Amino acid sequence: MSGRQVDRGRRLADVVLAAVVGALGTAVAAFDDGTTALDHALVALASAALAFHRAAPRAVLAVATALGTAYVVHAHPGPLSALPVLGAVHTAARVGHRGVAAAGGAVFLAGYVAAGPGTQHVAERAGLLAGWFLCAVVTGLADRNWQAYLRQTEQRALEAERTREEAALRRAGEERLRIARELHDSLTHSISIVKLQAGVAVHLARKRGDEVPPALLAIQEASGEAMRELRSALQVLRADEPAGTPALLVERARAAGLAVDLTVTGDERPLPRAVDLAAYRIVQEALTNAARHAGPAKVRVRIDYGTGNTGAPVRELAIDVDDDGAADPARPPVPGTGLTGMRERVGALGGTLSAAPRAEGGFAVRARLPLGETI
Repeated sequence: MSGRQVDRGRRLADVVLAAVVGALGTAVAAFDDGTTALDHALVALASAALAFHRAAPRAVLAVATALGTAYVVHAHPGPLSALPVLGAVHTAARVGHRGVAAAGGAVFLAGYVAAGPGTQHVAERAGLLAGWFLCAVVTGLADRNWQAYLRQTEQRALEAERTREEAALRRAGEERLRIARELHDSLTHSISIVKLQAGVAVHLARKRGDEVPPALLAIQEASGEAMRELRSALQVLRADEPAGTPALLVERARAAGLAVDLTVTGDERPLPRAVDLAAYRIVQEALTNAARHAGPAKVRVRIDYGTGNTGAPVRELAIDVDDDGAADPARPPVPGTGLTGMRERVGALGGTLSAAPRAEGGFAVRARLPLGETI
């Protein structure tokens, strides 16, 4: 069902609600002695206002309370005259205006008691109405909490589905890269040796003037073809490696509306493949979390290529991502798939990772990745 159809259905339901309340109020008023045309008009207008309770709940409450109070002061009806005001009180409390809803109910009750004679019968009716108004406020708040719970449950389900998909893709990508590394380190090396030895044998045979055995030529050709096929397979397996740099991630985040500053210090240079991939994924996950949870915050990304805080050369890559969002140190977040994946990736490289709310507010990610001798 489209959003336009949902809105149309809600408007129709609001009109039906106002019509039903107006019909009940008019029917009850018709059985009261001395009901005038003014009284019927007050009931009808107070009920009709309920049709707009979604768009302007406080205005509807004010109109219903004023007209309902005027009606009870003029006609001295029974408790059912409070129906329009009860509906307005409930809808106001439902959207969070608890104080306004209670005040509207109190004003109507005051008018009801002041308009009637000070008898035990009127006091009992006023007590009954007070209970009704209290129930209207409580049910409105309960409905509000229930709707918030449903929204949170739906959001958590969507988030869980998204994180499951991301985790599955990440695991699949890591497994492909592992297979690619194994193939490169083992099979590629072996085939290269076979190809090299076959080439040397062919060269020596030709140098001596001997006839090169067909089997040796076949081995040389087959090993060369196998190397080409293996390189193609490795390119496919490595297709999910980062297509870009942390700077490109920052540009994408800015284009998406996130305020990000990037600072790069040290001697920027090529990194080992595993470290380069980890750095890319850490910045990617940190910016994603900032965009999702930090709200309208400013994010600072700092990448240090091995200078350290004192300027002395150190063999590590430092990545710091800070935001000034709404994270509270008193309520640290529960680590999700993204943070867990970052910790596993950094731990596999022998590095350290800290991801937690900052004391001054916001969230901070600190990653330190050791660099090998060959860069």
